[in-house]
Amino acid sequence: MEKLKVMVVDDEARMRKLVRDFLEKQDYQVIEAENGEKAVDIFFDEKDIALIILDVMMPKMDGWQVTREIRQFSKVPIIMLTARADERDELLGFELGVDEYISKPFSPKILVARVNAVLRRSGKAAAEDVLDVAGIRVDKAAHQVTIDGEPIELSFKEFELLQYFIENNGIALSREKILNAVWNYDYFGDARTIDTHVKKLRSKMGAKGEYIRTIWGMGYKFDPNAEKK
Repeated sequence: MEKLKVMVVDDEARMRKLVRDFLEKQDYQVIEAENGEKAVDIFFDEKDIALIILDVMMPKMDGWQVTREIRQFSKVPIIMLTARADERDELLGFELGVDEYISKPFSPKILVARVNAVLRRSGKAAAEDVLDVAGIRVDKAAHQVTIDGEPIELSFKEFELLQYFIENNGIALSREKILNAVWNYDYFGDARTIDTHVKKLRSKMGAKGEYIRTIWGMGYKFDPNAEKK
């Protein structure tokens, strides 16, 4: 299935890169626009954009006008970003048809969670948002895990770690590779933190924690079929 396409519109290159990096990590395809006029042009050229993350204050055409232009022709989900925590701005956004409203500064992880939730509500969430292996069900959009139908509570990193293991089912993964994929530039430290998180994750998974197998001298491998071999 093709990746869902998200357009990030912000005049700050640093902000666009930050949002893009987190979205691409969640397997979205990201298109960038540095001003409102370009955003409108890209939207009507591309046709298949699933969601727009839109800054309010931009040169040439602000976020309000971009929303007005697009809403004449499309109900594509829009998440509005603003540095102004003004109730009137927020109300205006909702009146224009904005789906979510997030004030700067914001957590990129929370933004991604909002993106997942909005796409899920709009019916555009990809089938790959749910991973189901050996009775372990990971719902990426809802950020929920069940084992044999029973929910388990995981921390944010434990959830990401389990998701990464399942997506790489049967592949031996070095600690360095796991660290780069799950912690990314969000983490500064050594790879021993992985061992701590794996230990906690295994404990919460009960008997199925044994599916996360230690590869001595290297790292770990998720292998639910190991006992059958």
